[in-house]
Amino acid sequence: MDVGNLSTVTQFVLMGLSDLPEVRYPLFVVFAVIYQITLAGNGAILLALGMDRKLHTPMYYLLANLSLLDIFCSSTTIPKMLHNLLSGENSISFLGCAVQLYFLVALMGTEVFLLAVMAYDRYVAICFPLRYALIMTQVRCVQLVCGTWAAGFLNSLLHTVSTFRLSFCKSNLVNQYYCDIPQIVALSCSSTYMAEMLALVIGGIFGTSAFLTTLVSYVYIICTILRIQSAEGKRRAFSTCASHLLVVCLFYGTAIFTYMRRSSSQDSLSRDRLVSMLYGVITPMLNPLIYSLRNTEVKGALMRVLCGGACSRQAEH
Repeated sequence: MDVGNLSTVTQFVLMGLSDLPEVRYPLFVVFAVIYQITLAGNGAILLALGMDRKLHTPMYYLLANLSLLDIFCSSTTIPKMLHNLLSGENSISFLGCAVQLYFLVALMGTEVFLLAVMAYDRYVAICFPLRYALIMTQVRCVQLVCGTWAAGFLNSLLHTVSTFRLSFCKSNLVNQYYCDIPQIVALSCSSTYMAEMLALVIGGIFGTSAFLTTLVSYVYIICTILRIQSAEGKRRAFSTCASHLLVVCLFYGTAIFTYMRRSSSQDSLSRDRLVSMLYGVITPMLNPLIYSLRNTEVKGALMRVLCGGACSRQAEH
């Protein structure tokens, strides 16, 4: 095959969440509401953590970064999806697809690393409470957070470059409502061996190391909690990591369910597009709800911010 004689792809067409035109507008309303809840929920977490000086600790500094990631991650895919639902035009330029994939993979990778750092933070707090202030200093916390962001964006740069160096001269129909590595690689008419191996090796090393860090941290945390004699002590120790554990289970559960169940039938491909919403749309919306409902300090900070705003408005009147 002479690739040079074939027309190259200059834009991609993203598959919508549904092929039925009559559901486009209801879907637009649903996802517009979800996006607003995501922005409001994570924005409220950031506002509460920023205004309450008692929450200026490593644990809540990490939570603030998680809220930022959820805002950025949902903003990478949902606005384009809303535009496509409203206009009925599902095309995205070659450059736009590359930029979307880069930031999506970077933010998701950063979240994987950040969840591992948050697990380590809870491990130190529960297993070494007397040394916590010496280990998780402000400088070390900033270093860990900067490292997670740098690792996530560097990892994404490698994957994005290897993916978009491929030749695209087949169909330009992306079986997803956003640009993702497996769907883009599947459209290449050149050898995808290096791109697939890079995704497998680099992604496997980074992903496995972050997952094992999280898993091992919680193994030690659970063992430590079980050794606590009093029931009240166990409850208090578990309450400090319950929210993060729920977020970890939600993140890894939806990610594994999204990327491990691949099928070639059209019905299964349509279901895959719906399942992927759990990973990129629903999870960022649920994270602030989990922390605000399960964490009494965050709940109290949110109430003080809301009550403070209400009281100031009453004073003005």
